[in-house]
Amino acid sequence: MARPILTADQMRAAEAAAIQAGIAETTLMERAGAGMAQAIRFYAGPRETLILCGPGNNGGDGYVAARHLAKHGYTVRVAALDEPRTEASRWARSQWDGPVERFAEAAAAPIVVDCLFGTGLSRGLEASVAERLSRLVDDALVAVACDLPSGVSTDGGASLSPIASYDLTVTFGALKPAHRLMPAMAKMGRVVLANIGVEADGKWFEIGRLEIPPLDPQGHKYSRGLVHCLAGQMPGAIALAASAAARSGAGYVRVSTSLPITNLPSSVVQTGGADLQDERIGCILVGPGLGDTPQVLTLALTAPRPIVIDADAIGLVGDPERLHGHDTILTPHEGEFIKLFGDLSGSKADRALEAARRSQSVIVYKGPDTLVASPDGRLGFAPPAPAWLASAGTGDVLAGMIAAMRARGLDPFEAACAAVWVHGRAAEAAGPGMIADDLVAAIPSALS
Repeated sequence: MARPILTADQMRAAEAAAIQAGIAETTLMERAGAGMAQAIRFYAGPRETLILCGPGNNGGDGYVAARHLAKHGYTVRVAALDEPRTEASRWARSQWDGPVERFAEAAAAPIVVDCLFGTGLSRGLEASVAERLSRLVDDALVAVACDLPSGVSTDGGASLSPIASYDLTVTFGALKPAHRLMPAMAKMGRVVLANIGVEADGKWFEIGRLEIPPLDPQGHKYSRGLVHCLAGQMPGAIALAASAAARSGAGYVRVSTSLPITNLPSSVVQTGGADLQDERIGCILVGPGLGDTPQVLTLALTAPRPIVIDADAIGLVGDPERLHGHDTILTPHEGEFIKLFGDLSGSKADRALEAARRSQSVIVYKGPDTLVASPDGRLGFAPPAPAWLASAGTGDVLAGMIAAMRARGLDPFEAACAAVWVHGRAAEAAGPGMIADDLVAAIPSALS
């Protein structure tokens, strides 16, 4: 199930709409603080807890969490960076009947909760504050961030100040872009979403399990989708991609190759020709192992068929506008992205959407924080995937999976999102030490 992702402005608008509908701001804060306390109790256990409160609503959430934890028998200390400056945070402070220490003098504790600054932060922390916060977080057995670690850009995931590593981040209402963008994502630890009763909707979301159309019991290999792969100078890459397409549910996979490929499954058909006008083709895959053979990409683009453009073929496109009028999905990693689109400005999310607009293609912008962008403004953020997915050949596997999903009838954006999700889950199933062949073998279990 996909979970909405809201920018800082969108989250403020969602909260304002809830208040306009009759939910008091203090009620939203009470729910947020209670949700954070519940997450701490569940994940961190009953240890002495130090809650660091800032002057805004993030600090207000901290005062509420302190009250709820104290009710459940926790030894709670509160340290404030400054006096509350918003009406809701002043209310929350008034409800806390324990002492409040000065942030600069607070001693370490087994659990440290960072409620200094949240989604409203637009500049870095003062050096002394950042240094003190990092020391307290590093010394804790369990470090918890309220909404976001202080010093993170909500919309871009950038570090506005040096950021320590947290074990748990509790966010409210909806995920924010920084929860799924590097470098911030690597600092979050486990991210828990607490429901505070606001409506969260939009075109940005965390990719979850999509409803892949079930196979027709009366279907045949062509109705399940024909993927046609165009081989190049390095057949190993296209063999991985074709194998992945077959494992991802395509009914028929064939490879055009001038030389026999020895490590293909026997079910994958090898052919010396490339009849790309075949109306049975559900998707063409070009790029894995292609090398410097631009004529192969040109051949693919003459066919009125959906196309996945991966690896070497991305660098052969030249002008993104060349893809206008075609049904294309591009799968660049950072270097390939820059080669085709140049050094675009903004966050990774901004760059992905701009690339989709310029090329009129779905963009799978790969990395530890993979994004799927559509020209219509939809943006899917991949959930965290295992670090061992960063190994040779796994991108070829993903390209084959996307081609299979497209051939099976999913629209380009949904095909890319479905493949990205299954790709990550297959990596989890394959486990540490995985190589690309293991990833292919794990696809059926991830699909089930």
